[in-house]
Amino acid sequence: MEERYCCIVGAGERTAALPRTGPGDLLVAADGGFAWLEALGLRPDLVVGDFDSMEPPSSRPDAVRLPKEKDETDTMAALRLGRERGYRNFRIYGGTGGRFDHTLANLQILAWLARRGERGWLYGAGWTATAIMDGMLDFGAEHRGMISVFAHSDEALGVDLEGLKYPLRNAALENTFALGVSNEFTGVPARVSVRRGTLLVIWQN
Repeated sequence: MEERYCCIVGAGERTAALPRTGPGDLLVAADGGFAWLEALGLRPDLVVGDFDSMEPPSSRPDAVRLPKEKDETDTMAALRLGRERGYRNFRIYGGTGGRFDHTLANLQILAWLARRGERGWLYGAGWTATAIMDGMLDFGAEHRGMISVFAHSDEALGVDLEGLKYPLRNAALENTFALGVSNEFTGVPARVSVRRGTLLVIWQN
C-alpha cells in the first residue's frame, strides 16, 4: 500500500524544497503558510492557526481558528488534525528560520512522531531533518555533503553509522555531547541506526 503524506506549510522561511503532494495526500496551511501556498498557486485542504502572522483568509471561511494563548504551536495543531484523519507520515515546510524557538519546537515534533512509530521530515534552507527511534535510516549513494546525528533521548545506545566518512559501531550518544556532528557522505550507500533511543538526523540536500 502506497504511503500517504500530510504536508504542513508554516509561516517560516520559504525554501527551495517545495510542498509536493500526490493522490491521497493532505495539504495543510498553518497560519501564514497560507500566503506561501497562495503564491505557489496551491489550494490547501485545511487552513489552521491563531492568525498572528496574517489575517484569516476571507476565501477560507472553513479555516480552523485557534486561540492565541494555547499549549501548542500552530504546526503541532495542524499535525494533530492530520493524525485525526489517519496520516502517520508528515512533511513540514516553512517550519524553520525566523524565531529559533519555533525551529526547535518543530525538531521536537520529529522526535514526538518517532516515539509513536510515525515519521516526520522538516525542510530547512539546504537541509532536511528527521528522527528515528529504535530503528534505521538508509541513504542512497547519490547523497553528498554533511550529515549530523544527535541523541534526542538522554541516551541513544547501539548507534551505528555505516558508509560515512566517520563510522561508528555500537556507540552510545548522549544529548549533552555532540559526538555525531559534521559527518560526511562518501558516495556510497549509508545507514544510520540506533538500537535503543531516539536520534535526530540532519543532512544537507
